[in-house]
Amino acid sequence: MAVQQFQPRIMQLSLLTAALQELTARDRRDADPDVAVEEWLQFARDIGSPNIQLSAALHPSRSDVPPEAMLDPVANTLDLREPFTKARAARVAAAMRQTGVGLSDLGYFDNMLAADAGARARKKEFMLRVFDAAVLLGTTAVCGFVGRNPDIEMDANLEMFESEFVPLLAEAKARGLVFRVEHCPMPGWTTTDKWHNNLAYAPGPWIALHRICERHGVGDQFRIHYDPSHAILMGQDSRSIFQYLKDEGYGFLIDGFHVKGQVIDARGISAWGYGGQTLQRGDWIKGRPSPNPADQVNAWKKQTVFAEHELPGTARHDPLGYLQNRTVDWLDHQLAARELLDIDPARTVLVLEHEYPQARLQDKERLAPILAGSLAFVRAIDAAAAAMYSLQHDVLGSQGIAVQGFGRQPYRS
Repeated sequence: MAVQQFQPRIMQLSLLTAALQELTARDRRDADPDVAVEEWLQFARDIGSPNIQLSAALHPSRSDVPPEAMLDPVANTLDLREPFTKARAARVAAAMRQTGVGLSDLGYFDNMLAADAGARARKKEFMLRVFDAAVLLGTTAVCGFVGRNPDIEMDANLEMFESEFVPLLAEAKARGLVFRVEHCPMPGWTTTDKWHNNLAYAPGPWIALHRICERHGVGDQFRIHYDPSHAILMGQDSRSIFQYLKDEGYGFLIDGFHVKGQVIDARGISAWGYGGQTLQRGDWIKGRPSPNPADQVNAWKKQTVFAEHELPGTARHDPLGYLQNRTVDWLDHQLAARELLDIDPARTVLVLEHEYPQARLQDKERLAPILAGSLAFVRAIDAAAAAMYSLQHDVLGSQGIAVQGFGRQPYRS
């Protein structure tokens, strides 16, 4: 019997630059777009993040969604009002060498199936700029949403995905890129009572979408950037989701992670249930959607009345919360990923995403130690999961020694 040695495999750590949108003042970065990236790389080095997920977004002057209507302001750290050039890429690469901070991937989070054809075309053109920037910056992945046309039902959106989104994946394939889909249902994207405003919100839809992609030869370009906060929002847990994907033969779909939590408020569930607040939110005035963008943000009460985002490491939970899928069991999340998914941990990225409302500070000095502490927590919890996996599966497994106990089990009710 060959005895395997203890060799824990740690995941790569990164940080989404939307964690601090206003690190560089707007007037400075509008005049010199790449200074925002340079200063974010310096900030990441100072707080101990080895990589960044570089956030791109339509400039506020060109976005179809007013900032006042957004629950979480979007960061256009990577300014692509003008196409990204080789000279700009060389400047960013020099800053990466100087700081020692790497680039995990690019992120552009928008509704790529928007109902308005003009808005959809602008988003597509911008996404292609993101793709081109990714190539010049030497990364192989872009992270974003699929979205949904809220004017039509889900089956019709499947057809729209085939006609509108698959060509984007073909463009990604031509550039050697993978598109990693984040799966937030985005309930507050519309003032209607529609809750699932991102077609790719759960494993069932992921598989349906991937089958469409396979028919068009772009199956390898469609992957999931898994975020456990969105699973908690829908009453799911990571281990059961990962088990389901494995059972269905789709354990390969998850190709990266956002580490962001969600804490379900039992009082809010008692009042509204998991559908959230359905009436008297403040986004409708006199029987129709309010024309005031500041009122439209109230559509997010479909989510915020019963849930609050968690920055990993900032919350203490009642153990019952884990069993009820009302918060993220971080240790089991990282262990289950190793046990059930088709990933190479050492090549897999954990991207810290910060949307904890009470700590959404735009003050560098105040936010820096908060992010540093959360990064340290994520690093430690992944190291613990890596140690557990290697000890239990490699060392004990190679010697025929049973693991004690059972741990969390999928599908348990």
